[in-house]
Amino acid sequence: MREQARRILPELVRLRRELHADPELGLRLPRTQQRVLAALQGLDLEITLGKELDSVVAVLRGGRPGPVVLLRADMDALPMREQTDLPYRARGEAMHACGHDLHVAGLVGAAMLLHGRRAELAGDVVFMFQPGEEVADGAARMIAEGVFDAAGKRPVAAYGIHVVPGEYGVFSTRPGPLMAGCAELDVVVRGSGGHASAPHLTIDPVPAVAELVQALQTYVTRRFDVFDPVVLSTTQLHAGGAARNIISDEAGLGATIRMLSEAALDRLRAGLPELVKGVAAAHGCAADVEIRVLCPPTVNDPALAAGALATLAAAFGDERVRVSPAPVMGSEDFSYVLREVPGVFVFLRATPRDLDHETAAPNHSPHVVFDDAVLADQAVALATLAAGHLGLG
Repeated sequence: MREQARRILPELVRLRRELHADPELGLRLPRTQQRVLAALQGLDLEITLGKELDSVVAVLRGGRPGPVVLLRADMDALPMREQTDLPYRARGEAMHACGHDLHVAGLVGAAMLLHGRRAELAGDVVFMFQPGEEVADGAARMIAEGVFDAAGKRPVAAYGIHVVPGEYGVFSTRPGPLMAGCAELDVVVRGSGGHASAPHLTIDPVPAVAELVQALQTYVTRRFDVFDPVVLSTTQLHAGGAARNIISDEAGLGATIRMLSEAALDRLRAGLPELVKGVAAAHGCAADVEIRVLCPPTVNDPALAAGALATLAAAFGDERVRVSPAPVMGSEDFSYVLREVPGVFVFLRATPRDLDHETAAPNHSPHVVFDDAVLADQAVALATLAAGHLGLG
């Protein structure tokens, strides 16, 4: 496969650079969808397009009966202006700053590699091209539209690869939690406003919100095990209007929350409203609390993660495969797939070799750059992980 991948690399690079120069946001990606369809043209695939989003689901039938494996790539960009000097850089107000353009091209490459050996496959492969990862509901919508049933039976395993800055060509993952789940907290504290010169005649919501900022920090450090961590950051405070001599009727805050287990998420949903309303009540106020779960934690199947590490080491060498020492607190909506299908999410470092990978710009930076020569190995890795379940050595 590695030799075939080298032959198709120029085609994958062209696709990636076209996608990079023309990024699209959210769930509706019509130009991206058309480029994916054009890249898959000529392959013997069963293709289904999304209804509520511009997804592409392609099923490759193996020559022999067997299980189904799902491979996924996300396709959407971020709302930021690119600040690189790449000749194919995006010129508008969107940018592929998280590598999704490489993910798409890499998955197309995996489809090409597996298609070339489809007669040998004992089972089928579902290729999941997903919009809307950055808005955190694309995967859930594709699941609702039936991606797990596209091949006629549910997958036995699911895999995805995400490029990140770092030492070129190194893969990493770990058993169990790999990435945090994400939720958002919105609080409105309601009191009774009045003139700032007579606060005793009001019920001031501002001190209650100020106390809440500290109470929320104490809550996560005293109610959650350090080995099942929760990170809560209050990022928004709001109260009052243009006049400084008015105590407002309302004040509020917004926060983001990260957690590494579903159990912690359940405890947060139960405990945070109680805490907020209790602090507000101590100040004579009432409070409205909303917790929106954007995505659950990304949790790798332990046995499949160990197998994936061994498979990648056999394909690329031990020196290019590492066990991630700890989870990261960023989030990823492939978690919705792994919630229902055992599988593995893998990081692939792709900083250009002429740059210092230790100081390279991170994902979601307008300065981030990736070396698209890594696409050959990305395609091989995805194809090889799928092939391990389908009787292809």
